Amino acid sequence: MPVSLDFEKQAQSVGFRFIAGVDEVGRGCLAGAVVAAACILDLSKPIPDGLDDSKKLSAKRREELEQRIKETAVAFAVAQVEADEIDQINILQATKKAMRCAIAALTPKPDFLLIDALKIDGLNIPQLSLVNGDAISASIAAASIIAKTYRDRLMKEIDKMYPNYGFAKNVGYATKEHLKALRVYGPCAVHRKTFRPIDQMISNEPRQNSLF
Repeated sequence: MPVSLDFEKQAQSVGFRFIAGVDEVGRGCLAGAVVAAACILDLSKPIPDGLDDSKKLSAKRREELEQRIKETAVAFAVAQVEADEIDQINILQATKKAMRCAIAALTPKPDFLLIDALKIDGLNIPQLSLVNGDAISASIAAASIIAKTYRDRLMKEIDKMYPNYGFAKNVGYATKEHLKALRVYGPCAVHRKTFRPIDQMISNEPRQNSLF
């Protein structure tokens, strides 16, 4: 099933006006924030050509689509929860918090939500959870692209502060190079200390400090 406005049109047909797609990026990373985006598309306009799940697109194509989405969307917003808070409340709750914050930042306020894979408690807005929603809902796909491009830029900036880990390239995921750097330098301030293998490393002997 290709990305379409089918779910958005269904919600519109029963009276909802501002349907927001919601998605997150960075949930499985070892470092950096989890980022969520919410996006209300203009349902009177065709979806941007090539819109798809952000994971299926090249970085260049994501950036092109991000610009197009931002030019044509009714509204969009981004929110993030940092690594230290992820360690405090766990990644699932941090993801939901980021999503709630992104939704709350939308103007106009959404009256219906399409959410990738999750249901968010604490909201007085009707919602529909869609498994693999970023591959079938245009609004969720748009949100996934906005979140992904935002987080990639964020990790490139963090790479300048902590250059030993290759964050500009791996954006915090557990690549072989990232894991090797962790074994040499240990975790830095933006690593998620409750995530394996980082939690197992913390009790080990000190390593070269990445700040020096």
